[in-house]
Amino acid sequence: MLTIGQYSRPESLNEAYALCQKKNNVVLGGMLWLKMQHRSVGTAIDLSGLGLDKIEQSETAFRIGAMVSLRALETHAGLDALTQGAMAEAVKHIVGVQFRNCATVGGSLFGRFGFSDVLTLLIALDTRVTLHHAGEMPLADFAALPRATRDILTYVTIPKTPRRVVYLSQRNAATDFPVLTCALTGQDGQHTCVIGARPMPALALSDDEGRLAQGVTEQSARAFAEDVAARVPLGSNMRASENYRREICKVLVRRAAMALYQEG
Repeated sequence: MLTIGQYSRPESLNEAYALCQKKNNVVLGGMLWLKMQHRSVGTAIDLSGLGLDKIEQSETAFRIGAMVSLRALETHAGLDALTQGAMAEAVKHIVGVQFRNCATVGGSLFGRFGFSDVLTLLIALDTRVTLHHAGEMPLADFAALPRATRDILTYVTIPKTPRRVVYLSQRNAATDFPVLTCALTGQDGQHTCVIGARPMPALALSDDEGRLAQGVTEQSARAFAEDVAARVPLGSNMRASENYRREICKVLVRRAAMALYQEG
């Protein structure tokens, strides 16, 4: 059971950051995974009054506030077009619409959960995060930081880079946590594959050998999938063993490579 001592709705990011420095205080986010924990929280920090619930865009990027819901990502026409449907595919399996209406982008990323579909796709899109104190950095670098980091994630920035994107995941049952996730991007002959739910946080691997550079065929897709599965560190948990994940990795990466250029 989660026990909260005090509730605070800061009027500024500086106030929220100051509150966040006390170890026993916690930012609520959407408060969906948090409420499942057995812990006592000193002060629960609610960021909903700081205007972080908007998706804005410029000529070069989408800027997404930390309090934007996963449902907003799923239904946003601009993000759907940019990712050729991969954004919706990455979030639509997360529990249900009611859950996604409450779950936030910031909450999904700050925890750097191994099972995060959102983390997998956003790393593949060269996403950057903005922290109130530490400033802007690549999401991949942020994902590698210790979870004990005491900062406020404010914005997520996705560049409008023209590229092909495919997202796939394997689940034992609908709405369950994924056994493995896979995001594959292609741009100017360069390809990056991000594997998540390893069950560790998502990790990006490049096509260093150029197996897909000369075109995607069944043979090159299979070779690339074998290479990724051999290089990516995987582990075991209650949902799958390391060996099973490695076999699933080969299948997902091959399918993603074949799907990458089916259209366009």
